[in-house]
This record gives sequence, structure tokens and C-alpha cells, in this order.
Amino acid sequence: MKIKRLDKILKEMESKNIPQMLVTDPAAIFYLTGKWIHPGERLLALYINLNKEHKLFINELFPVHEDLGVEKIWFNDTQDGVEIVSRYIDKEKPIGIDKNWPARFLLRLMELEGGSAFVNGSEIIDRVRMCKDDEEKNLMREASRINDIAIEKMIKLIPQKYSEKKMAQILGEIYEELGANGFSFSPIIAYGANAADPHHEPDNSIVKEGDSIIIDIGCVKNSYCSDMTRTVFYKNVSDKSREVYNVVLEANKKAIDIVKPGMRFCDIDDVARNHIESAGYGKYFTHRTGHSIGIEVHDFGDVSTVNTDRIEPGMIFSIEPGIYLPGEVGVRIEDLVLVTEDGCEVLNKYDKELIIVE
Repeated sequence: MKIKRLDKILKEMESKNIPQMLVTDPAAIFYLTGKWIHPGERLLALYINLNKEHKLFINELFPVHEDLGVEKIWFNDTQDGVEIVSRYIDKEKPIGIDKNWPARFLLRLMELEGGSAFVNGSEIIDRVRMCKDDEEKNLMREASRINDIAIEKMIKLIPQKYSEKKMAQILGEIYEELGANGFSFSPIIAYGANAADPHHEPDNSIVKEGDSIIIDIGCVKNSYCSDMTRTVFYKNVSDKSREVYNVVLEANKKAIDIVKPGMRFCDIDDVARNHIESAGYGKYFTHRTGHSIGIEVHDFGDVSTVNTDRIEPGMIFSIEPGIYLPGEVGVRIEDLVLVTEDGCEVLNKYDKELIIVE
């Protein structure tokens, strides 16, 4: 078990009067044990309590031979796994439940009266995971370093005039060559008018002169994710597209400049959004300014108008303002930032000044 991480969670449980909890999100279990277990539709649960009598409940179909620092309780498909879990729960006390635990398991535990009350315990783990420790920071730096190299290679391929789909395929090969463990999300490669769709799926489009090209990519390295976006232009750029690009770039820079402990996430969003609105493009900035990232590409927390939480050292999130003019052009510029004691460290180093690919 990752003792320091576990101790932070136990401390939060105590402060919220939650004496016991079932952790069932595989990402959260990895965070605490260092072991990925993918149970599919089957039960997997890490039981933790303030008495430190922790148990990991695993189906025999998923053998774990390593010593994870926690007692393993095995069961198989012929047994009622939830009933086995319930034997170890203090039924006289409330229990925290993970937000993604399937209802069929929770309902069965409720039938067994496995706790005096059932409360959402996810936010405790989510908030601890938001602040990365030194090991995680270095893993995130390495994932972003690989992404910087990958995006440079992708931009150099543009003159080959591969389709969007082909570019996405080549990206997978690039990541493999660089030692990454695959995509952190399905890459977005969007040419011209396609770039005006923030979540465009690569198709057979071929780049044309004057197109904006959005490249939004990320990889997984040692179980941690990277994510970045750059927008470049092919052969030339119109005055309108140049203006849009410069507005987005300035919004990105202004938002990054104010990142420091104590700022609210919504304040960061406001800086980017207000700049874009003041330039007359407010209605074309159609998404939040960013999201948290770590073990999952979209970790708990975001940079949005409705998130009034204050940022803390160790948090890592994206800053990715964009402008999308339907049928014309799309521009998004995204960097990951790591909050430091007095500001932030930008994890992406690749140039974001306007680039015209010849």
C-alpha cells in the first residue's frame, strides 16, 4: 500500500466522520496499491477503515501474486462476493461508497444491512488524488516530455498530406517508438472546417492550403496521462484565422499567468473567457477552460465557471481555451500546468506561437 496516500485519505475520513469505506474505482485502487486490476463487470473492492484493518476483495479470475501490503480476500463466481465483503464491515457504523460502484452491488449490500448508513465517499479520494506527490509529478513531467516530442513529429508529417485517420494511426506508432503505453484518449486530428468541432473524430479528410489543423493528443506513460493541443496552419493563414489564433493564444497565456495557490478555478476560467469575449468571440468558446489530469486523463475537478474550489500546490490541470467558427476554422491551444508554491510550472514545452507548415 502507498502508506502516505492512504494516511491522507484516512485523515479526511476521520474529519468527515466516515469510519470505513469501500474503494471500488480501479484507478483509485491503483493509486493506493500500485497495482492495476481490471475486473470488468465483476466485483473488486478495497475496504479501508480508521482501525487500519484493510482488506482487498478480488475474484480468483484475477490473480495478484505481489505483496500489496494489504490482506487479500479471495472469492469466485460461485460465491456471493458482496456477502463476503459484508462480513468484514462494521454494520453499526456508516460506510463510504465509491461513486462508480454498480447499483447491483450497492443494493445487495444494502439488503445485507452492511452499514448504518451509506454515504458518497468518492470526493475524499478524488480530492486527495488532485494534489500530486513528488513521484506523480515526475511521472507527469515524463508523460508530457514524450507528448512534446510526439507533437513535433506529427507537425513535421503534415506536408505528407496524410488523412486525419492516417495521422492518428501514425501517432500510435510514434508513441510506441517513444516508449509510451498507448493513448490517454482518442486523438483529435482535425483539418479546416473539421477543426470547428471541438471533439471531431478523425476521418478521411485531407489537409488543404489555408487550413487550420488542430492536433489534440495524449499518451499514457507508467500509468500517468499527458494531454496537449496545438493548432498550426498549412501553407498560409488568413487575416481572420490569424486574429482568432492570437486571441486564443493570449487567453491561454493570461490564464496560465494567474495560476497560483488560493486562486479559484472559476477565476482562471473567467480570465480566459473574458479575454475571448472582449475580442467578440465569446459565443464561439463553447467548453470549459480545462480539466484535472493524472492517472486518468479527466481526473476529478475542472477549470470552469461553476467550480469555486481553490487551487493548491501539486494540482495538475489543463488550460485549453478555444474558438470554433462553424464551417470555417477552429483554434485550441492547450498546456498542462503543475501548481507550485507561488505559481505554476508549464509541463508542455513545445512552441505555441503561430506556425505555418510549408
